[in-house]
Amino acid sequence: MTTESTGTKAEIRGFIVENFLFGDESRPFGDDLSLIDNDMVDSTGILELVSFIEERYGVRVADADIVPANLDTIDNIAAFIGRMKTA
Repeated sequence: MTTESTGTKAEIRGFIVENFLFGDESRPFGDDLSLIDNDMVDSTGILELVSFIEERYGVRVADADIVPANLDTIDNIAAFIGRMKTA
């Protein structure tokens, strides 16, 4: 895991904790935990997450990219951002 990937994951985790868990860090979760299946992020939350990704990382997220394979776990989100930044 690269330092950039670790930093990206930390930023994503921070965004999720602040915006979807309202700062509650008492429920730790792994980078591979499904955010959707565990009711941490709903469909509106996905749109907020997309806005965060676009603003923070300067990438454009196409409608076709808004799928669980890209946005359902911290691991998937970080990998997606990495792919978008190198594309």
